[in-house]
Amino acid sequence: MGQKKTLIAVLGVCLLFLVVVIGRIGSADINAAVLATKAVSPIPADKIYDPAAWGKYYPLEYASYLEASDMSEKPGNFGGSIVFQNSTRQPEMLVNFKGMPFSVDYAEDRGHVYAVPDTLETKRINKNSRAACMTCKTPYVESFFKEYGWDYASKPFSELISLVPEDNGSISCANCHDPNTMELRIINPAFIEAQERRGIDMSKATLQDMRSYVCAQCHSEYFFEPGTFKIVFPWDKGLEVDKVYEYYAETPYGFKNDWVHPDSQALMLKVQHPEFEAWTTGIHGKAGVSCADCHMPYMQKNGQQYSHHRMSSPLRTVKESCISCHDQEEEWMIDAVKSIQDNFWVLQRAAGKAVAQAHEAIMKAAAVKGADESELNKARELVRKAQWYWDYVAAENSMGFHNPSQGMKTTGQALDFANQAILTAYKAAGLQL
Repeated sequence: MGQKKTLIAVLGVCLLFLVVVIGRIGSADINAAVLATKAVSPIPADKIYDPAAWGKYYPLEYASYLEASDMSEKPGNFGGSIVFQNSTRQPEMLVNFKGMPFSVDYAEDRGHVYAVPDTLETKRINKNSRAACMTCKTPYVESFFKEYGWDYASKPFSELISLVPEDNGSISCANCHDPNTMELRIINPAFIEAQERRGIDMSKATLQDMRSYVCAQCHSEYFFEPGTFKIVFPWDKGLEVDKVYEYYAETPYGFKNDWVHPDSQALMLKVQHPEFEAWTTGIHGKAGVSCADCHMPYMQKNGQQYSHHRMSSPLRTVKESCISCHDQEEEWMIDAVKSIQDNFWVLQRAAGKAVAQAHEAIMKAAAVKGADESELNKARELVRKAQWYWDYVAAENSMGFHNPSQGMKTTGQALDFANQAILTAYKAAGLQL
């Protein structure tokens, strides 16, 4: 009898263990289970870019999507949807981006529902801006590409934005879902082309892959091909920061720089929010945790399970986003994230300030009569590289959390390159520190 009780107890423990393991393994595929329990309702062809039309069939998802219009603080000291100029917290940006539009307007991003209004309001857009700027702001880009191919990118911004309704034309359901089947999809052709160049067959992407790819089609680094304004993702050599810089060093498609810095005269590059790159090479990406697992967690309401479509910081939904995999308490998780971000902020500021000082040092050295032009050019390449490494983490929207180890390394490299640029500038001018 005693042996039977022991055996039952052991089996019970084993069963409980299996339930926990299967639950955690299965959490990656929960989206398939949720979709399987929902009746698929195709969206009328004339309404596919109107999120309200989707909301009639998927009210919980739609209601959570609309929560992105709430401009409120969140736990932590970074991110959120409160509008402010980043240069007010980081005045070094005014020096580092001098001579280009980000020195004029570098407002903190708001939620997806504001993508079109914010694009219309930003001072970075002017009469010469091209429609390529709209690619990741609206699902209407799908129709533009179908009609014009890549030629849409070089059309005047004003021409195509006039076809997008300001009140409901922002990033929404059709950016990520097929309107007939609700399956996840990619509408940004640049992402598909970049994956093909990496040897990745998108037709073989798993559901869990797609739960990150739909985000990656916009939350990634890119540049405009000179002349055509075609969007290119610079991943041919790899997703790591140094690999991307190596790629740019080879002037792909004739692309050399985004602008020339007026002080240092260095040929500069501007980084665009490389969240996908940071996540992919970070611990969560390597572990197979998707973007949606954390930023679009599964919630319960009125006995129904749905994916939360606010697409915001996991710090707003720690229980659903983090505790489903981690054993720690919510408060512990929040403190852990804040600690990483607060420490990262210190290094980011130090690197940004050093880059600004390097631009100034090169300008002063160049003004010295008889300055060695060869050494000045070396200093310019060093400050270009320093700013690239600094901006790669400053423009990434997780304040280091997506990949803390790479972020710390990259800011350290930015500091090193900036200091080398300063020393080389002094050498060019024959000066001593």
